[in-house]
Amino acid sequence: MGQKVNPRILRLGTIYNWSSRWFDDKKYKDVLLEDYKLRRALMEKLSSAGISEIEIERSINSLKLTIYVSRPGMVIGRGGSGLEDMKDYIYKLLNIKKNAKTAPKIDIRIEAIKEPNLDAYLVAKNISDQLVKRLPHRRVMAQAVDRVIGGGAKGIRIIISGRVGGAEIGRREKLQQGTVPLSTIREKINFASVPALTKKGYIGVKVWINRGEK
Repeated sequence: MGQKVNPRILRLGTIYNWSSRWFDDKKYKDVLLEDYKLRRALMEKLSSAGISEIEIERSINSLKLTIYVSRPGMVIGRGGSGLEDMKDYIYKLLNIKKNAKTAPKIDIRIEAIKEPNLDAYLVAKNISDQLVKRLPHRRVMAQAVDRVIGGGAKGIRIIISGRVGGAEIGRREKLQQGTVPLSTIREKINFASVPALTKKGYIGVKVWINRGEK
């Protein structure tokens, strides 16, 4: 029986880097929970801007965030006002006084996603949103495959599982085009899993996109 490993974890250090980069042996648990809380809040707050990923880098008295979005203008705002509002929001979220001596310096960098159709999280989120709106799942999957292949991917695999189409018994639907070699480490496989909460229950959406060799 094959062991299922997250494609990103398998390629850490060779193709991908860690999403959180810091070291703290004394407050590891607290800092880890802080990262989780920060990611969850920002992913929800910036969902309309097409957010895909957040990288967190910490040093002695600084917190650096790299946010990948498909619509950077919505985050930056006019004259960078959006970034200042974001910093105030993060200080409030982490319960830190902005002007305190011990307050870390927050540095936010916004990176634009050049091709959203090659980002597994954005593709999975789009499928999830359409399933919530009760659109036909086969048509939604087929359209997503066409967009991704048209964007220049070497292959895509989509799996949805649950009470698909409101069925009484849960099942699994799969659609693949091109090649998605999960055991070839030099191939850049982008993976994401996004749940869709429908009236009949959760439907899991998993997307693998093969961007080719790095």
